[in-house]
Amino acid sequence: MTSEAIGRFDVEMKPEASFGDGIGRFAVTKRFHGHLEGAATGEMLAVRTGIPGSAGYVLMEQVTGTLHGRSGAFVLQHHGLMDRGRPELTVTVVPDSGTGGLAGISGGMTIDAAANHSYVFTYSLPDPAAP
Repeated sequence: MTSEAIGRFDVEMKPEASFGDGIGRFAVTKRFHGHLEGAATGEMLAVRTGIPGSAGYVLMEQVTGTLHGRSGAFVLQHHGLMDRGRPELTVTVVPDSGTGGLAGISGGMTIDAAANHSYVFTYSLPDPAAP
């Protein structure tokens, strides 16, 4: 069964390294609020090109918390591009990364940074009553 969680998150990014040509590595921490209550830590690689409005990033983040009453953890993988100002973002649960009450989770998240970092997380979990 597919479910939906909505809310917002606070994010902090700390530069860790620069590799030249606009590539940088960042430590990312988040605090989720709403149907997903918890925290996340991750590592991001990002690049800005010489063309205004063009950039890309990848982020792996471990999310730990409670999702609609079920506690555990899972990993999100982000793939973001900006093509001369046109954004494209995919955020997906890494298969088989769920633990605890979130074991078996799958799904994806949409993020609206302009709307106070709001999220919509569409996910599926196995029935806890199933053997």
